[in-house]
Order: sequence, then structure tokens, then C-alpha cells
Amino acid sequence: MRVLGLDHVVLRVADIDTSVTWYERVLGAVMERKLPEFGLYQLRIGSALIDLVPVDSKMGRAGGGPVQADGRNVDHFAVQIATFDEPALRAHLESVGVTPTDVERRYGAQGYGPSMYLRDPDGNVVELKGPPDDDQS
Repeated sequence: MRVLGLDHVVLRVADIDTSVTWYERVLGAVMERKLPEFGLYQLRIGSALIDLVPVDSKMGRAGGGPVQADGRNVDHFAVQIATFDEPALRAHLESVGVTPTDVERRYGAQGYGPSMYLRDPDGNVVELKGPPDDDQS
């Protein structure tokens, strides 16, 4: 596996409008995609994305209550990898004691492509994000 860099980070936020405004004004982020039915707002920063998820949305509720000592703020982060050879990835991960999720086609900084989730020793979710599909529809 050859890691290219971070693809995106997903942050749980208390107030979506305040957070979007902050990232746009402070970092110069540009709104790329809104999926309010899921509670997902994707802002571009260079070649990567910052995804904002309101804590009271469908996705946000999966992380627990609002950000406090007992709730998560970061849902997961994605590592962009150069190639996505599922059998080879599974063999490597299982050889080091990691069980990945099933592969799904997900949207990231480079568009739609294959991905799988893992958990680190502390329970943090790491997404392995493959190269973009040829068909982006």
C-alpha cells in the first residue's frame, strides 16, 4: 500500500451555519457539496475536503451526543492510497490483525471511488480511499 496523503476529515459540529461560515472565512474553504438529508456538508480546501456533520443530523447522531467529554467530534479520517487491490489490501490488513469493512463506493476529495473502513487501537475510524472511478456519475 502506498499512501498519498489525507483525503478528507469529517467533523461533528453544533451549528452548521456557524461552522461553514468559519471554514469559509478563516481557511478560504469552498462549499463543494451539500447533502442535508444525511447531514453532510463538504468544503474543499486545496486537494482535500473538510466534511461538516451537524450533531443533530442522521450522520451526526451516530456519533453520540453533542461534543462533550463523552462524545466524539471527529467521525473518521480518510487516507488516500495509490491503488485499491482489495484482495491484497485484505491480506495485508488481516496479516496485521485488522479486520476491514466491506468495500463501498464513496465520495472523497478526488470524487467517487472504492473505500473501506478500519479501526485503530483507540477505536478511531480510518478510511482507506482508493483512486477515483473512471465513471463519476
